[in-house]
Amino acid sequence: MALSVYQSLWATEMRRPGAPERPVEERFDRVRDAGFDGMAIDLGAMDIDAARKLVPEFTRTGLKGLLTAFPRSIEELRPALGLAKDIGSPFVIVVGQVMPLAVADMAEAIRAWLMIAGEEKLPIQFETHRNSITNDLFSTLLLLDAVPEMRLSADLSHYVVDREMMQPITADYQSYVGRILERSDSFQGRIANRCQVQLPLNFPQHRVWIDTFLDWWRRGFASWRRRFPADQDCIFLCELGPRDYAITDANGEELSDRWSEALLLKQWATACWAEADEDSADRSAAA
Repeated sequence: MALSVYQSLWATEMRRPGAPERPVEERFDRVRDAGFDGMAIDLGAMDIDAARKLVPEFTRTGLKGLLTAFPRSIEELRPALGLAKDIGSPFVIVVGQVMPLAVADMAEAIRAWLMIAGEEKLPIQFETHRNSITNDLFSTLLLLDAVPEMRLSADLSHYVVDREMMQPITADYQSYVGRILERSDSFQGRIANRCQVQLPLNFPQHRVWIDTFLDWWRRGFASWRRRFPADQDCIFLCELGPRDYAITDANGEELSDRWSEALLLKQWATACWAEADEDSADRSAAA
């Protein structure tokens, strides 16, 4: 049992007007050389045909694969699952673009996607993500009750903004987040506050939010350890997006270095995993 830290290919983009992106091969090499365990492809940032051309990069670099899909229909998930198998993704993270208003109709869509995943024999996890079927914290909690087999990939930055959570986090919100963590089988790295989904990590005014997220990740890792066998690894995905996720100045330049921040997230997640392990050992000894 170990923590595997992945980087998102989308997060390696600069999207600087007038400047070409680094070659994708160079970005794969940089992620491998920095000690990440894998690279995630985001089908919200590129189409599936372009993504298929990247399959050889996983073989060449030895990076493990992970796929995030944005299916706009129930059946559109199926080809994404095929691509996921090609890159060795252990599951697919789904940001469902079928978004009914009623919880009963949402549950029907979730079950339909789960049925396709069962047919294709590849697990899926629904990311806690705005502008998707899991857009809202409250409706997602209702969905979890309605579909007990539904599993999540926790990107809690979306729900901090969605609910405009304030510091200190209330006991009710801590309880709601705890319910999300108990159903989450992977985790994603981004720090938010009530108004901004992706904060620069080295600004001192953001420390209270960093501490909040570190605590949530420790709690999530501890929950994961209780639920999974010793021969499985937990995946943590660093996903610091380019502009407009990244905050920019008057000249359109980002306020922070997202690559350095990704390495910092990797360091923090590893420390949280170790602390969760120590807490688990202490509880076992006490028992």
